[in-house]
Amino acid sequence: MARLSLALVTAVVSAAAVSAKCCTNLTVPVTVSARNGRFNLQPPENNIDVTDFILRLGKRGANYTQQVLEEIYTVSGTYNIAATYCEPAANEPGSVLQVLTHGVGFDRSYWDFPYANYNYSYVNQALAKGYSTFSYDRFGIGESYPGCDAGADPINEVQSWLEIAILEQLTTQLREGGLPGVSARFAKTVHVGHSFGSIQSYALGAARPDLSDGLVLTGFTQVPDYVAYFLYGANFVGVDTIPGLADKYAAGYLAPQNLTGVQQNFFASENFDPAVLEAAYKVGQPVTYGELLTLGAPAGVPSAFEGPVLIITGDYDIPFCGGNCTTPDSTFLDVSASLLKNSSHFETFVVPESGHGLNLEYTWPTTYGKILDFLQAQV
Repeated sequence: MARLSLALVTAVVSAAAVSAKCCTNLTVPVTVSARNGRFNLQPPENNIDVTDFILRLGKRGANYTQQVLEEIYTVSGTYNIAATYCEPAANEPGSVLQVLTHGVGFDRSYWDFPYANYNYSYVNQALAKGYSTFSYDRFGIGESYPGCDAGADPINEVQSWLEIAILEQLTTQLREGGLPGVSARFAKTVHVGHSFGSIQSYALGAARPDLSDGLVLTGFTQVPDYVAYFLYGANFVGVDTIPGLADKYAAGYLAPQNLTGVQQNFFASENFDPAVLEAAYKVGQPVTYGELLTLGAPAGVPSAFEGPVLIITGDYDIPFCGGNCTTPDSTFLDVSASLLKNSSHFETFVVPESGHGLNLEYTWPTTYGKILDFLQAQV
């Protein structure tokens, strides 16, 4: 009953925030180049091929990425990125901009989830605190998917490295005031990511520490031991067998076959509304072979980033903690301290009773409250 009451109260807050926000949908052309991997793989012909790929990729003690890597090559082009820019109210942009990067299985709606009158919206909570937000669909996903005829290759093109280069270019344009459709100039820019989006935000901070004034890495650790849990738990199949995705994406895109795969990887037991699970599955987005092959490497390097960093993860997170983030004397989140030695303020927080999909569980008020308190104190 307490959780229900809290949801009703926060729904009122979210509804008020909806009426006060001013959002603009954008299509941003971004010209970038990146050093991608070229892999000796063909698109799957059926779900047996998909399962074989997942089994090989998740095999303990093996490095399937290295086994199938043919060469490192340069990929370049101009890519249209779908984005949404929001201000707290018309003509009143916040002085701090949050750049929001979603993870696997979602598009930018993860940050502004429409279920129950946007009750779960992180964007609404950030706007209520005076921040502006910029969320976008990662290249190859959602409305940033260019279609097969435009040459998007789910194996050799849609990979971590190209997506990080796109995030770098978007951030550069936002900081310099050159992004079409966003006229505001911001005193500071922070990056907030979830899961794969946290990996990319971390990698940007490591490669270009001058582009960010703070990092919030949600659904994230730098412990790679449990990614196979995510691969196996998702029950991935080819998108050609998924209604709603089959007519859009090419072979080489994968998605969970049913609700169970989404629940196992994103939702902690008894910490979610079943209707939210159904809504998340209906709007769910796929992942590419190339993204899975290059998923974790960008997060494994030490970072010279000097700004404040918050890592916040659900205690029962599957892919980054194996379902238990807390050890007897520390947490898996603390591993990152040694890789972020230059951070002006390094902080971790484990959300009790929560899983990987932090924004969509009953504990979202704890998650959002911690993030926004951190940013107000440190940025």
